[in-house]
Amino acid sequence: MTAQNPDHAAPTGSVAVGAVGQKSQSQGQDHGLSKKGLSAGSVGLIGATVIGVSCVAPAYTLTAALGPTVAKVGVQVPAIILVGFIPMLLVALGYRELNKAMPDSGTSFTWAVRAFGPWIGWMAGWGLVASTVLVLSNTAGIAVDFFYLMLSQIFSNHALAELASNPLINVPTCFAFMLAATLVSYRGMETTQAVQYVLVGFQAFVLILFGCAAFWGVANGTAFDPTPVQWNWFNPLAVSSFGAFAAGLSLSIFIFWGWDVTLTMNEETKGARSTPGQAATATVVITVLLYLLAATASISFAGVGTGQFGLGNPEIQGNVFFALAGPVLGPFAILISIAVLSSSAASLQSTIVSPARTLLAMGHYKALPEKFAQVSPRFQTPAYATIASTLVSSIFYGVMRFISEDVLWDTITALGIMICFYYSITAFASVWYFRRQFLKSVPNFFFQFLCPMLGGLILGTLFFTTIIDAMDPNYGSGSHVGGLGLVFILGMGVILVGLAIMATMAIKRPAFFRGETLSIGISDGKEDQGLDELPV
Repeated sequence: MTAQNPDHAAPTGSVAVGAVGQKSQSQGQDHGLSKKGLSAGSVGLIGATVIGVSCVAPAYTLTAALGPTVAKVGVQVPAIILVGFIPMLLVALGYRELNKAMPDSGTSFTWAVRAFGPWIGWMAGWGLVASTVLVLSNTAGIAVDFFYLMLSQIFSNHALAELASNPLINVPTCFAFMLAATLVSYRGMETTQAVQYVLVGFQAFVLILFGCAAFWGVANGTAFDPTPVQWNWFNPLAVSSFGAFAAGLSLSIFIFWGWDVTLTMNEETKGARSTPGQAATATVVITVLLYLLAATASISFAGVGTGQFGLGNPEIQGNVFFALAGPVLGPFAILISIAVLSSSAASLQSTIVSPARTLLAMGHYKALPEKFAQVSPRFQTPAYATIASTLVSSIFYGVMRFISEDVLWDTITALGIMICFYYSITAFASVWYFRRQFLKSVPNFFFQFLCPMLGGLILGTLFFTTIIDAMDPNYGSGSHVGGLGLVFILGMGVILVGLAIMATMAIKRPAFFRGETLSIGISDGKEDQGLDELPV
């Protein structure tokens, strides 16, 4: 069933501005937000927060990020985590304000269109979709690796773990994971929540168990290299160099990215204006607490030296938790592999939510073909968009896995460029959309202007810095073409592909780009006075 798209009513508390935002003479009203046929009220605050944490996937994200970060900053990892946490929180606060004003599943796409117009808005949507669709392939790949690793531990057969390196086995297994995740997402948010409660609850339990067991090992003298915790570890001002700060900001992209999935569910949550923003903030805070516990416990237990289990040992830095599982948890070490597997599987399923709903909104407002606006009449989910996003991701993974694993991982690294791109645009959209309001009160000044402005500037600066750094042929895997780093070529390639598709859509679907289906708007400060029913 294709979502209906009658005349669009402006959202409560916004006014249309500029030529593209003026009232249509044929329709007699400006073109604002409208509903898309999703299952309203199916997600509560706890459910949205759980889905947000699952998308961030703290267990598998930290096991890969902890070692390389220790290599750069030593015991200052907790401080670096806090440094990385800051821009994410600042941007999340801007997202919260935009969601209060415009609860729409298109999030970055819709908000940037309302603030800056169709061209910038379309590219913001592209940034979100490209990032999440391609990250799906990385998440599925991690799930495959830990699936066979878990089997090797269960059956005490190391050869089973090596099966993950065989593309003829790896790719079909990845497709199976993608299919399972797609089926869960297609069935709606109720099914998604039920699955996530189990997967997220288990990985959080194991991370907390791991942290407590590591500290117990330090206390009873069984730790590998007991290192007393010091408050200086948590002081960002104690980080010794600007390079370490830059590492922290880069780290924030990967270890905190995914919290904005809570906003894309806004049309399906109870309290569409308030719940998604609260869930986003809660997701970021819960995640940073889990990271701080696990990272501090690991450093205290194993130290940062280069010994067998030291976090400075390059042989274990790619998978720190797996290396420390035996010394810390003893006979329960397999719980770590299961936790990382459940973490990646949970993230795989919840990550599908964002691109599907953004594509749905882009189809609904005619920025893409109408088939993207199709909603399942039974499950009230983005039918075509869900299948399309996972199919593209699966094909991408399969092709890249056979071509070169370096190309696959360099593509994932290049997505940091896109993530900074659409996060910063959305943060600046908050500043511009609320420009008449942020001097009217202290909360407005902080949450609608200062926080998103600082967050946008930080991530925007990191966007340009990463582009420059990625030009180095030694960046990422060290692959290059004509002296330019492969990460730079891939990152800019994703942007250029987006520009090409946008130009094609502008020719084939000019109504959106003329502001006839979704127009520029500006806040008049009345959004918080209640959520009026938007047209279906």
